Amino acid sequence: MEIFGSTFDDSVFCETKDKVSVNLLPYKAKCCESQWFCGSAALDTEDSLEKQKVFKFRGDLATRRRNYKEALDAYASCLDWVPGNNWTIRRDVFEGMARCYSNLGQEERALEVADLLSKEVSNTCHLTSLLRLKVSIYQHSGALGPQVVSLEQLCSLLPFNPWHWYNLGQTCLQQLEANKSLGSCPLQNGGASAETDGLRTEESRGDEEGGDRAWLEACMSFLRTRLLLRMLRPQQSSFVLQRSESALCRSDEALERLNPTEETLQTLTAVMSEDLVPEKMREDNQDGESLASVSLQSFSERWWNKVLGSQCTRGDQCRSTADGCQQQIKKAD
Repeated sequence: MEIFGSTFDDSVFCETKDKVSVNLLPYKAKCCESQWFCGSAALDTEDSLEKQKVFKFRGDLATRRRNYKEALDAYASCLDWVPGNNWTIRRDVFEGMARCYSNLGQEERALEVADLLSKEVSNTCHLTSLLRLKVSIYQHSGALGPQVVSLEQLCSLLPFNPWHWYNLGQTCLQQLEANKSLGSCPLQNGGASAETDGLRTEESRGDEEGGDRAWLEACMSFLRTRLLLRMLRPQQSSFVLQRSESALCRSDEALERLNPTEETLQTLTAVMSEDLVPEKMREDNQDGESLASVSLQSFSERWWNKVLGSQCTRGDQCRSTADGCQQQIKKAD
């Protein structure tokens, strides 16, 4: 058949064959009782996937109830039924185990499990979860130095997340209180404490220069938090906006107590706002990207070295006496 110069197969216009209807069986949803996985009958199955689910759910429930030893036993049993190549489930189980060890005060065991997770990190989501886990472990053990390092890495990975910056500022305040060294002038002795590519030991921050670094890094972090929250405020509403406003107020209060000079504040603002361009912020969404395709600068390369390189900051003088600084830090607690 030819229509308007085009040729069609006549079969296109033939009547369709009668379709045979098939009677489908009614769908019966599986109904589970509350905490069905707790009973012994839940393991009466040869299905390895079902056994895996039972032990995983038992571990999660025990963790929620703070029965960490019981949770560890359940997680260990779960791993026996998880295939070695199923890292989606194994990652969840290992993270649960690490948090249990941390809550039991076994920091070394928790970090050993975290190291197992680090070997299978392949994208930014995995790395973000790992760093948050390490922050939690160090927080439980009171290891402020390593906690700062992990938070710096989070800020480098997700530079436009205000909450990582806020947590970094709060941790630096804790360091200031621990060091008791605000009586010296920030950076008057030449800048940062000993470090290599952003990594340093807790011992290298326990001296006077460590206190200087903590003071300046707290100022940087709270200032960056304030800048980001103000940019995000027009896009927020309800309880999200309330949370941001509360954090914004606390950041302002912390900066007031840290008491940087106006000259230092202007310098820090210039450095910490340099990359806060809306177009760049939208393009820099790295969530879930492969680490091989992401170029990450260390905290030092991206911010700290620029701050140290400013003549204004190096020449900054103290505005408070030692006693006054100690009082400010106690208020910031």
